[in-house]
This record gives sequence, C-alpha cells and structure tokens, in this order.
Amino acid sequence: MSALPLSGAHGGNRFPGVDVMAQAPHWDQATRELLEERAAPHGPLRFFTRLEAATAGALFDQLLDQRAEPRVPVLEMVDARLAEDETDGWRYESMPMDPDAWRRTVAALDADAVALHDRSFPELEWDEQAAIVQAVQDTEDALWHGMPGTQVWSLWTRYACTAFYAHPAAWQELGFG
Repeated sequence: MSALPLSGAHGGNRFPGVDVMAQAPHWDQATRELLEERAAPHGPLRFFTRLEAATAGALFDQLLDQRAEPRVPVLEMVDARLAEDETDGWRYESMPMDPDAWRRTVAALDADAVALHDRSFPELEWDEQAAIVQAVQDTEDALWHGMPGTQVWSLWTRYACTAFYAHPAAWQELGFG
C-alpha cells in the first residue's frame, strides 16, 4: 500500500517518507487486518440521514481542520460506530443517549446556521461555520439548545478524535508507524 496523505491547515505530510501501511508486514495479523479495514473505503452511511451527514461532516471538518481532500473519513467512522451502538459506555446524566445527542446537536447546528445566515450549516462559508462551532465551545456551563454546551463539546470532540486518531492517515501525520 502507498502512503496515506492527510489534508489540513499544515499543507502536507509533516514526515516525508513515513508510510504507515508499509509497516504492515511487521504487525501481527489482527493489527494488520484492523488497520487495512480502517484504511479501506467505507460503505454507505447507516446512522446519519443525508442531511444530518452533511452537517456532521462539516462539523468534523471544522473540529479537525480538514479543509480539502483527502480527508480522514471521520464522518463514516462515527456513522458506523453509532449504527452499531458503539458508544463510550458512559454519558453525562444531563445529556441524552449518544445517538439522540448526535441527532439533536446536528439539528441545532443547522437551526443556528439558518437563524444567523438563512442557510444550513454545510452551506455556510468556513468562517461562518467556525463562528457557530466556537459559540458552542464558548457556552461553558450554559445551555445550548437545552444541553450543557461543555458536554456537547465533549461529545463532539470525543467522537471526532477517536475516529481521527484510529485511522492510519492520522498516524501518518504524526509520523507514527
């Protein structure tokens, strides 16, 4: 397999010559199969609706500063996780169960986008999206659409970071083989 490029604000591979997947012969079979599965194209979405997926995808791009292709397929990885009901095994008492929390928060992002700009969240410019996401982070202990803003932020970043750093392309970016 060839190197897995990664996009972002940095503009390229920080560790030229590092090819995570080239290390596959040195891994045990279970590790090799897991990482090859993660690097393979993902099937159709099973949890998010088309509209939810557009919003969630734009949110993940904001959280991870993925502005161009190729991207780590965070949306697809989170979608698969939610479709299989693979949560963290805990939640904040004041938050709905993770699948419901995801549906509610992506709908709330769209509602904020429409209220502020008369367009859905994925239709906004990068900086307009960033301002809405930042407003959620800035809520601190205040409620955002009936949910504690810090806990919404925790939900988003937990899932985004777990998916991102599970993918070999992110390992590539870190120079971790």
